[in-house]
Amino acid sequence: MFTGLSAFPLTPIDEKGIDKRAFVGLVTRLADAGVDSIGALGSTGGYAYLSREQRAWAARTAVEAAGTTPVIVGIGALRTRDVLNLAADAQSAGAAAVLLAPMTYQPLTDDEVFGLYEAVTAEISVPLVVYDNPGTTHVTFSDELHGRIAVLPKIGSIKIPGIAVEEAPGRIAVLRAVIPAHVTIGVSGDWLAAGGLLGGADAWYSVLAGLFPETVLAITRAAQTGSSAAAVAASDRLEPLWALFQRYGSLRVVSAAAESLGLVNSPNLPLPLLGLDHAARRELEAALVVLGLN
Repeated sequence: MFTGLSAFPLTPIDEKGIDKRAFVGLVTRLADAGVDSIGALGSTGGYAYLSREQRAWAARTAVEAAGTTPVIVGIGALRTRDVLNLAADAQSAGAAAVLLAPMTYQPLTDDEVFGLYEAVTAEISVPLVVYDNPGTTHVTFSDELHGRIAVLPKIGSIKIPGIAVEEAPGRIAVLRAVIPAHVTIGVSGDWLAAGGLLGGADAWYSVLAGLFPETVLAITRAAQTGSSAAAVAASDRLEPLWALFQRYGSLRVVSAAAESLGLVNSPNLPLPLLGLDHAARRELEAALVVLGLN
């Protein structure tokens, strides 16, 4: 479950609620493609904008729609009490694992971050993925903090930011030296992920796979089988999308792409988030045509 490709779908939502039909369709699409796991309610899934009731529904529905594909459910929240409630909901829904980013309004110390994971791992019965996402949470994990957390019970994987291809082997080796052998390392930052896998990462936690699973699976499988040139070439081919991800944010790009494919309605992001403007949409649609993803 914590190796290979984990695909993170949108949770399509407007101010009236979640588009249930579209959400089921997105999750089913991933399971049918054969991804190794599905990450419901990650950052792409808009977890921070949803109510507890909406998140509980999304967790249950994702597990049902995924069939035999394991579902990792995001449980991040500002307060430890709320994280524990969300963890209980995810487990009741049948989640195979939970994903936890340390959300914050007030800056958190390392001891406060550690205390969050200590409290949660003491209560859960399923494995936990540590979500290291400083660009969104503004929490920076030191290697020492990763090492402290990774020895807690139930820690199964660490989801780290993308790493430049030339830096990946060294960065992953340093991290492996401070965590137990059973804890896997997964990379995000889709435009850098092929290099991360080739540099020794175990998993790719992917935004793009939440919409185009076959495309990302091809890169993942090439990297897993040591076909370095094929993996790099397949990733480089997607540069038009990677450039849009970096310019506008992966969530907005995937949201607009899902609309273009007719998989979700518009709007599908929770306010105050807005979709791409007309110029950016035209650029995205042109890229999808060039890449044959339309």
